[in-house]
Amino acid sequence: MRGNREPRLPSLAAIQAFEAAARLGGFEPAGKELGVTASAIGKRITTLEAQLDTVLFLRGRRGGTLTAAGREYLEQVRSALGQLSAATLKARVEPPTELLRVVSTPTFARQVLIPYLPEFTDAHPQVDLEILFSVPYLEISPPNADLWIRFGNGQYPGLQVEKLTHDEVFAVCTPAYQQRHGPFAQPQDLARAALLRCPMEPWRPWFDRAGLDWPEPTKGVWLVDLGMVLAAAHAGQGVALTRQTLAAEWLNDGKLIRLFDVSSHGDLQYYLCHEQRRPLQRGARAFAAWIADVCARIARR
Repeated sequence: MRGNREPRLPSLAAIQAFEAAARLGGFEPAGKELGVTASAIGKRITTLEAQLDTVLFLRGRRGGTLTAAGREYLEQVRSALGQLSAATLKARVEPPTELLRVVSTPTFARQVLIPYLPEFTDAHPQVDLEILFSVPYLEISPPNADLWIRFGNGQYPGLQVEKLTHDEVFAVCTPAYQQRHGPFAQPQDLARAALLRCPMEPWRPWFDRAGLDWPEPTKGVWLVDLGMVLAAAHAGQGVALTRQTLAAEWLNDGKLIRLFDVSSHGDLQYYLCHEQRRPLQRGARAFAAWIADVCARIARR
């Protein structure tokens, strides 16, 4: 049924012929500009008029003059051609975007990536960054990422690995918790404190460095995420083990205080990883350099 057909759009050649003839005042100069004959210009405009069922030009020996409908259509055509030209220019001059998928542990993303992220996005607007979470304790990680920020021992077969942190582990609490349950002048004073526990940051190595022959705590709040342990300490729920990379902001603000001049070596650190068989694109290389610099700056605080 003819009435249900989609209207057929005029060809760009016909529209350009019409606009050129109207602007230059005739079919012949329009043909010279577009590299065709005046007859070809006339035929294209005739086809356009047939499609529109409207007379656009009153023909004369030199080509024709615009009708009222032609003048109205010319305004619309010029607007459309201007938008098309602007879109083409924009597509040509704007650099293509690069999708970069980064998988991070939640704690590192919250404490390090997010606070500093505007540095990277402002410097690299062409990178479309996606940040996804992994769960290190359960070894759950989204597939098909470009980069992984992992917390572990650095032994990841098939991955190119760059060590981001060299953190020592130390004890912290809030000033208010120290006031209520302290003083904590010596490590053994922690006997009257609630020790926040996390399987990824055990207390026993720190006890050994502090000269305490204590077993790993078996009572108290047990949390499977380093960020939750840090948040619990920040909420005044006890003493936690943490590291400079994660706690720097709260330590600098005085919301957490370090207890004792005792630290243990962190056997687990943060690593930036990517697949060895896949070369990094420009955005991924820029991100790798940037996050390494951020970690180095935090370590120097």
